[in-house]
Amino acid sequence: MAVSLTPIALERVQRFVQQTPGALGLRFGVTRTGCSGWGHITELARDQREGDAVFEQEGVRIYVDAQSLPLVDGTQIDFGKHGLSETFTFSNPNATAECGCGESFTTEADKA
Repeated sequence: MAVSLTPIALERVQRFVQQTPGALGLRFGVTRTGCSGWGHITELARDQREGDAVFEQEGVRIYVDAQSLPLVDGTQIDFGKHGLSETFTFSNPNATAECGCGESFTTEADKA
């Protein structure tokens, strides 16, 4: 089980954590949203919650709640520019389909 950051995403998260008092790392998970069912969420982690899996990469901690972990296990998080905006992007091996805009995804379990 693992969630990882590309070098560019790692640098970005390190900067966010250093500039935000009380930030412990990155919280990563999913929420029900969009036309396909699941959307990735990222925010700064300010606490460790019961059941969190914690992955560490070069001093950066990534916190994933127990319900999200099966849906994001193996995901690589990247960071890049898309037009005028900058955003995290996700290479999630559990996603079997995405909506047309790329905002949400489904898994094999969703098809059952």
